Amino acid sequence: MGRIWSDENKYRAWLEVELAAADALAEAGEIPADAARLLREHARIDVARILEIEQEVKHDVIAFTTAVAESVKAAGHPDASRWLHYGLTSNDVVDTAQALLVCQASRLLIAGLEALRDALKEKAREYRHTVQVGRTHGVHAEPVTFGLKFALWYDEANRNLTRLKAAAEEMAVGKINGAVGTFAHIGPEVEERICAKLGLKAAPITSQVISRDRHAAYISALALVTALLEKIALEVRHLQRTEVREAEEAFSAGQKGSSAMPHKRNPITCEQICGLARVVRANAQAAFENIALWHERDISHSSVERVILPDSTILTDYLLARTTSLVRGMRVYPERMKRNLELTRGLIFSGQLLLDLAAAGMLREEAYRIVQAHAMRCWEDGSDFRAAIEADPAIRAVLTPEQIAASFSLERQLRNVDRIFERLGIA
Repeated sequence: MGRIWSDENKYRAWLEVELAAADALAEAGEIPADAARLLREHARIDVARILEIEQEVKHDVIAFTTAVAESVKAAGHPDASRWLHYGLTSNDVVDTAQALLVCQASRLLIAGLEALRDALKEKAREYRHTVQVGRTHGVHAEPVTFGLKFALWYDEANRNLTRLKAAAEEMAVGKINGAVGTFAHIGPEVEERICAKLGLKAAPITSQVISRDRHAAYISALALVTALLEKIALEVRHLQRTEVREAEEAFSAGQKGSSAMPHKRNPITCEQICGLARVVRANAQAAFENIALWHERDISHSSVERVILPDSTILTDYLLARTTSLVRGMRVYPERMKRNLELTRGLIFSGQLLLDLAAAGMLREEAYRIVQAHAMRCWEDGSDFRAAIEADPAIRAVLTPEQIAASFSLERQLRNVDRIFERLGIA
């Protein structure tokens, strides 16, 4: 990913736009065909020379065209060099080439997100029936399965994939329509031909720049991808806490957790994912600020994009790889999950018991009062909730022992897990 945003690759994309423009203009009879051919045969980029010229002229595109023209002249074709950048303005090249770079980056990101999605699907199936306590507000709620967590992330990854592909497609547009977007020097049909040669669509209308709502949507799509990665990593961080320890990130043989405490196994990968996801989200805000520009163009967006586009795509690519590795290498402790599930000695079945009492004829308010009184007492003293329920004459008056047992049934609570997986298409 870093190579995509290198100076050499950027200038190569600029040259690709210039050569496509020359070819299309030659086909339209607007520049000599020999000139287009000679430009394609002899035009070269020299990053060091471009940067050297830029130091003097303080304009990157002029430095680029000057250096490329020098290479054509050095090859013995000075006349052909005058047709380089013919009819174009700087942003015709920069915005269109940037679309090419985003397309390159998007291919890597889509592949990375697909790899994560596949890893999540695999783990969802593996742990489909691994029972775990569900938590709301961080407090034990009702039983779930560990596989349902992965299935939830898999579903979100699919939505992120759809959004990313759509945002990438919106970014795959070019513009070759001049300084204020009016086609004063090159016609729309030539623009469409140039963009087609580059594998892009022509934006229907632009000013001197392609509208930056496209870019904001693209960075927002990356922010949503990394938000999912943080969501996964944050869950693992919680599950790795000493008091919980139901799952943890991989810890290699020679790894050290703390300079002071040899026993530590810290979730550093998860914490890195959570931290760096914040950077991508912050970049989305900068992308939104780039939408409003003065009149037909200013360059306040340009300096921002030199940071946020490389940084956001590089970070997202890195975080996708780290999260996929985290998922595939995660250590899972089903026995600890079982122990934690039983920690409150049956309290997690209070909701089902409440429903069963109401269904058996007890007024819901009365049922809630009785069940909560037992639950709060067991919460305070750690006694057995199910035993307290079985000993309560008011409950025994409306529920048989078999019905009480059914109220505390894991199988009953989780009977629809397979149907959830079927709805996701990963049964």
